[in-house]
Amino acid sequence: MAKASGRKARSEPSFDIPEGSDPARLDVRLSRGDRTAGAASRGAGRAAGGAAPAPVRRKSGGGGGKPPRRRRSWLGRIVQGLLVLGIWGVIALAGLVAYHASQLPPIDQLAVPKRPPNIAILASDGSLLANRGETGGRVVSIKELPPYLPRAFVAIEDRRFYDHLGVDPVGIARAVTQNLTRRGLAQGGSTLTQQLAKNLFLTPERSASRKIQEAILALWLEHKYTKDEILELYLNRVYFGAGAYGVEAAAQRYFGKPAKNVTLAEAAMLGGLVQAPSRLAPNRNLKAAQARAAHVLAAMEELGFAKAPDVKLALAQPARPASARGGGSPNYVADLVMDVLDDFLPKFEDDIVVSTTVDSGLQGAGERALTGELNAKGARYNVGQGALVSMRPDGAIRALIGGRDYAQSQFNRATTAKRQPGSAFKPFVYLAAVERGLTPDTVREDAPVRIGNWAPENYSHNYSGPVTLRDALAQSLNTVAVRLGQEVGPKAVVQTAQRLGISSALQANGSLALGTSEVTPLELVGAYCAFANGGTGVIPYVIASIKSATGKVLYKRNEGGLGRVVDPNAVGMMNAMLHEVFTSGTAKKADIPGWELAGKTGTSQDFRDAWFIGYSATLVTGIWLGNDDGEPTKKASGGSLPAEIWKAYMTTALKSDRPTGLPGINRWRARPQVANAGDREDGPGGLIGALLGEPERTASVPPRPGPTGRGAARGQGPSQDDRNFLEKLFGIGE
Repeated sequence: MAKASGRKARSEPSFDIPEGSDPARLDVRLSRGDRTAGAASRGAGRAAGGAAPAPVRRKSGGGGGKPPRRRRSWLGRIVQGLLVLGIWGVIALAGLVAYHASQLPPIDQLAVPKRPPNIAILASDGSLLANRGETGGRVVSIKELPPYLPRAFVAIEDRRFYDHLGVDPVGIARAVTQNLTRRGLAQGGSTLTQQLAKNLFLTPERSASRKIQEAILALWLEHKYTKDEILELYLNRVYFGAGAYGVEAAAQRYFGKPAKNVTLAEAAMLGGLVQAPSRLAPNRNLKAAQARAAHVLAAMEELGFAKAPDVKLALAQPARPASARGGGSPNYVADLVMDVLDDFLPKFEDDIVVSTTVDSGLQGAGERALTGELNAKGARYNVGQGALVSMRPDGAIRALIGGRDYAQSQFNRATTAKRQPGSAFKPFVYLAAVERGLTPDTVREDAPVRIGNWAPENYSHNYSGPVTLRDALAQSLNTVAVRLGQEVGPKAVVQTAQRLGISSALQANGSLALGTSEVTPLELVGAYCAFANGGTGVIPYVIASIKSATGKVLYKRNEGGLGRVVDPNAVGMMNAMLHEVFTSGTAKKADIPGWELAGKTGTSQDFRDAWFIGYSATLVTGIWLGNDDGEPTKKASGGSLPAEIWKAYMTTALKSDRPTGLPGINRWRARPQVANAGDREDGPGGLIGALLGEPERTASVPPRPGPTGRGAARGQGPSQDDRNFLEKLFGIGE
């Protein structure tokens, strides 16, 4: 059929194989010329408006040209997918880190928070009595410590500490592997730097968010501080249990020594303790603590931190916790220091050192005497508690024990408990009488006395008639004390006691002469100091100085007190009468040969309280025994258990002192006695024993003539400011 004018006739392709040709050798591929011509004709054809010829599909097989494209393998696709996921993971992680970093303070404002200050409380010889504050110990420099102590922590907690930059992927992988295979002790992946970051900046919560922030802060710490500085910060901040923060507090708490003195075995135990302080504390689970320490020692040997012979010795002699020194009685001293510290140093931000007047040897001697006697005889007398206060005549406290066992009861009976002093209060009655003209040889009648409906009696219900004041005080005759109280007036007795340092509220009534108004052991002993030192009133004190950790003096006590409160002549008369208590009175069993001693026994109504206050010219000591609930004892009197404890303590305490006579006693020393009143102990009995105080034994000694006329003039009492200060200082006011 003819084509339209202007167009070439279309030729159809033919795939017939020419006759006689070999199909295997037939090559239907286009040559380069064919392609060029074809392309040109196709271009021309398109330009003429014709349709392009159909493309020819290439066959695989021999001949030249580019090989065909192949499909990617499944492995390649997985690799590519992982790469893509990795990139997106990095982007997501970067975003996550950026988000959590934004929740932290700006890096340029970030700073290591101050460690809560520690208060180290020292004895007069510089030995440590106790630590107070939130940490329980002072800050130590890493240079102070034996090298094996910080290495113990590195070995068990972060063996790659000196190699990583704060976060240790290798350590994390090792910990995960070990924990999964359960070979050896389970490990955590956190570095020491991360642990420090958590302690410094973060809460203890376990979450992915906190771990990310922990890692960020660890990197910041590594950038800002050297490795040794980071390790030092860690050792001073990590928690060891039992309220001990830092290695110094832990060494003191568990081994009773400073961290610089711990042995290799003790260092290993401390290094292992931080993993689980409550479970591995050596004073609670010694076997587990020693097992953990053995792992630490093995790690130290493996890393070359300790020599094999030293490790072998440490394993053969494992660390053991030290027993509580003295049962913890120095804590009563520490509590008193903390009660009054604000008066001397209201504000401080860094560690301080408080030097006290307490003698650690006397503190231990006092505790042994008190607890030993109570352990031996407390049950027999139904006495559950006791207190001891010992001070120099200037008011410096040398020993203070507020109870039988601080671990069982932290209530300080020496400074806080107010109890009836019984006849231990009578010296203030006699002093008021002496200051109004009476003398030790003044005679008064030992006979029944009545004040309204009250008729106090002596312990024996017997009366001796005329007796000297010297003998009446030595034998603790109630009727004479009551007569003297009425003679001078109860208000005068109150003023006299307050002038010597009694700050508790006193009731100005007739029974005051028998010690029915309550006082504390601390203030009663402090008031007796005026007799021992010749008439000067004292303010009991325990703080001698306060220094910073660098040695800067922040406070130093100057000489002080209440000034002269008793005339020297009156002091001599009181010392002469109170000396008779030891030679012929109710405290004969407490006498110490070679020493001139004075004092007074006391027993409150129904034997609820038993007291003995005694002194030499160098030391004044008071003992109180009783029960916290006021339950009566089984006839424990001042001349029994308290006198025995006093003698046991003072025999030790006076060994280092040179015997010295009591002030003013020679002029008023007693003449040879005509008769002996007997050796019965003082103690309550009869109606007065049940109602008001301590009816004590009577005397059968004829009166002695003596000087007459006025004695010492009355001293001036403490100002209201002084009393307020005493009240605030020791909590002994109303």
